[in-house]
Amino acid sequence: QVQLVESGGGLVQAGGSLRLSCAASGRTFSSHSMGWFRQGPGKEREFVASISWSGGSTDYADSVKGRFTISRDNAKNTVYLQMNSLKPEDTAVYYCAADRSYYSDVAERHVLSYAYWGRGTQVTVSS
Repeated sequence: QVQLVESGGGLVQAGGSLRLSCAASGRTFSSHSMGWFRQGPGKEREFVASISWSGGSTDYADSVKGRFTISRDNAKNTVYLQMNSLKPEDTAVYYCAADRSYYSDVAERHVLSYAYWGRGTQVTVSS
C-alpha cells in the first residue's frame, strides 16, 4: 500500500516556474514507477510525465516535453515535477500516482496502469 500527498501548487504568472512534490508513505514506494497526471476544468485526466522505479526511464506528454522534468529521490520517498515556462493551458489539478507493478523499467503513461493516487494540488497559471 502506498499513500501519496502532493504539494507545491499555487498561482504563477505565465513564463514562471513551480516545483511539485509528492511525498509517499509505505515500504514499497521505491519499487514503483511513478507518474504525474493533470485534470483541467471540464477536461479528462491526462498524462503529464512518468519515471521508472530506478529513475532510468522517463516519459513526457508532448505538451510538456522540454519544459517539465520529473525526478525522484527514493531515499526521501519523494517524486518531483519541475515545471518551467508555464502556460495558462497548464492550469489544472495535478495528481501524483504510483504504478501497480513492481520494479518495472517502463515509465507508464496509461491511467489504468496506476493503482495509487494522491488527492491533487492546484496549479493556476495566469496570462
